[in-house]
Amino acid sequence: MESLASLCKRRGFIFQSSEIYGGINGFWDYGPLGCELKANIRDLWWRNIVRERDNVAGLDASIIMHPRVWEASGHVGGFADPMVDCRDCRRRYKADALCEEQNAQLQESEGRLSLPDGVVCTGCGSKNLTEPRAFNLMFSTHVGPVADASAMAYLRPETAQGIFADFSQILTVSRMKVPFGIAQIGKAFRNEINPRNYIFRSREFEQMELEFFIKPGEDTEWHEYWVSERLKWYDMIGLPAASLETFTYPPDELAHYAVACVDIKYAFPFGVQELEGIAARGNYDLSRHAEYSGKSQDYFDPETNERFVPHVIEPSAGVDRIALALLCNAYCEEWIPKNNTDGEPRPADPGAKRPPEGYEARTVMRFSPRIAPVKAGVFPLVKNKPELVAKARIVYEQLRRRWNCFWDQTGAIGRRYRRQDEIGTPFGVTIDFQTLDDDTVTLRDRDTMQQTRVALDELMPRMEQQIEP
Repeated sequence: MESLASLCKRRGFIFQSSEIYGGINGFWDYGPLGCELKANIRDLWWRNIVRERDNVAGLDASIIMHPRVWEASGHVGGFADPMVDCRDCRRRYKADALCEEQNAQLQESEGRLSLPDGVVCTGCGSKNLTEPRAFNLMFSTHVGPVADASAMAYLRPETAQGIFADFSQILTVSRMKVPFGIAQIGKAFRNEINPRNYIFRSREFEQMELEFFIKPGEDTEWHEYWVSERLKWYDMIGLPAASLETFTYPPDELAHYAVACVDIKYAFPFGVQELEGIAARGNYDLSRHAEYSGKSQDYFDPETNERFVPHVIEPSAGVDRIALALLCNAYCEEWIPKNNTDGEPRPADPGAKRPPEGYEARTVMRFSPRIAPVKAGVFPLVKNKPELVAKARIVYEQLRRRWNCFWDQTGAIGRRYRRQDEIGTPFGVTIDFQTLDDDTVTLRDRDTMQQTRVALDELMPRMEQQIEP
């Protein structure tokens, strides 16, 4: 993780927020490449969930909503984590996470939580820990000029409730019929007790959520459908099933309103952790909002003349966690033959200080071409030949009308290739003196490093086959 985080900072994927002031824990800024990576994740999700389906509509709900929304959803009364403090070193922990790290389990008796014997502060080793106490994870704020209880509001801890609150309006304007879905991508905020593991658990994050409304009794069928669909999507963006795990919650671990839940997980360097949850939530959310608002959330089926509160299947994914999984999955240190000599690339030996004789080190991000922040680097072979640079600019302008591309005319061509390898650019396009004669370019593949001559009129279709198959 340290090597990956260093590359992300050096190459402009991710920065510590407010770093010039010492940073602020749990908040991150995405640099030029990080912006492109997240945009690609969002765009491919939106295309798959909304654009390619006739029965899903989009929504962009407000981050701050009426406080009653969070009372109805249960967040005001029940959205809390147990927190403990070390009285000696003042470190603060999420109680269940602290227990889990030490192969213990948080204990509960008569509604009270306690730490089992032997659990210690992982910072200083002290046993002098406070009793677990509830800590609400919502960020509070005030709306208007007076900061009193009547003006209290919250930054949303999830995007789903905006969908439920707008259910009836979207049903009307979209003219859709059950089964249908409402999708949203947006920021959410949780005042995590102990943000950790780089961008995996932070206080400001981005969610991609779908609420898919169905007839009661069809929960199992549609839940299985969406688990399958989501796994296909991960494979499409470069996280194949072999790199993922699914966890099906046993009945005794489900939320009281849920009939099924499956987590899609990835094996991060710090452990196997959740990327997305797909839950069958029944009609809990719509029923609660009907109760608290006094407004009916019923659906009338014109084909059967039935009236019912729809059940919902909820695939909920984190953009930041998916970005981190893609970064981890792509990161590769290897040894490659020097000067194009014979020999296959080899994974770098973590214990070796230098490559073996005849090899050099290469760091490469093996992103799927679909998800790569930059699709192609365009290079004039030399920068002191105006006609070569002019031709290269024409090629660059043509490509960047379609994809995000990078122009680089500085340094040896091999060094320029290495820079693009390190940010995961799948194609290198070099314009040389032969280009001026026959309108062909050298197309380099990031993973194999093979170079082939391609006619300019074939360049874009050839790249398109891999970027948008």
